[in-house]
Amino acid sequence: MDDSDKELLNEIQWTFPLVSRPFDAIAKKFDTTPEDVKERLNQLKKIGVLRQLSAIFDTRKLGYTSSLVAMEIEPDRLEYIASQINRHPGVSHNYERAHQFNLWFTLAVPPGADLEEELEKFNILKGIRKVRMLPTLQLFKIGVKLDMLDDKKHDVAPTESKKEINDTEFVPTNKDKDFVRELQKDMDIIDEPFVKVAENLKITESELFDKMRHYEEIGVMRRFAAILRHRQVGFTANGMIVWKVPEDRITEVGETLGSFPQVSHCYQRPTYDDWPYNVFSMIHCKTQDEANEMARTIQSQIHVDEYKILFSSREFKKTRVEYFVENSFSLEESVPAP
Repeated sequence: MDDSDKELLNEIQWTFPLVSRPFDAIAKKFDTTPEDVKERLNQLKKIGVLRQLSAIFDTRKLGYTSSLVAMEIEPDRLEYIASQINRHPGVSHNYERAHQFNLWFTLAVPPGADLEEELEKFNILKGIRKVRMLPTLQLFKIGVKLDMLDDKKHDVAPTESKKEINDTEFVPTNKDKDFVRELQKDMDIIDEPFVKVAENLKITESELFDKMRHYEEIGVMRRFAAILRHRQVGFTANGMIVWKVPEDRITEVGETLGSFPQVSHCYQRPTYDDWPYNVFSMIHCKTQDEANEMARTIQSQIHVDEYKILFSSREFKKTRVEYFVENSFSLEESVPAP
């Protein structure tokens, strides 16, 4: 990748033009041609850097229930159990981390399904010692943006303002579900990519853009943007910093953490006797030394003494939840462990 590729990726991770000819609009901004933009993006897809261009939806707004789950697994069973958990359509991220709780995954279930019942389906797997559900109690931030240009790094300081969302109640209709199914697909890199989407939904492009903007205003769609593969662009030290925050400071600390550009996700989660950390923040760095230094810099500004960084040592699964396309899940047909 050259600097032009990196500038382009920086731009479309957060802002993608919702217009008939988006690559013309991007080309104009970068003083190049639409052909150059499309060629670059197709090449970035080919080499595995650009995962997809699509709408990014808010799981909870769509009526889904989700949770981060931590498990302690017998080490010689870890790979097998991870592979079986990955079969669940609601599991999008699944990592090994260097901790007593060595398997961490997210599980989301559609409206009407019971999260705890789905989680209990894994109980038939031998080798699970402990399970801890860690659902979101407060959401302070969600939004990954990997800064591709080293010379344009932000200072590690709480400088971002929180995006205001119209907190309108949303109950998806069948038509809404059709929209979500279409908009979550990877977009074709062609001159007029939204034409096909509008045709599939039997509406005009103008109606499609109006609906997308409405979804964004009410928080159903976080944004339409590029999603990158972290490791392929060099961000191999993905650190989950967990903080033990005094109860009366959780909201203050969470909101401050969420305003650091380097923090992509920040949540309050429940604690247990064997897990005292109640605020989680994700950072994405190129080395563990860089991540540790960043954590110390953040710590010096939020003044929380007790924290840990859990790095993902193995990535077992990383994908998007496909909304409104689930099939029922069972482990009864699982292949016996070797």
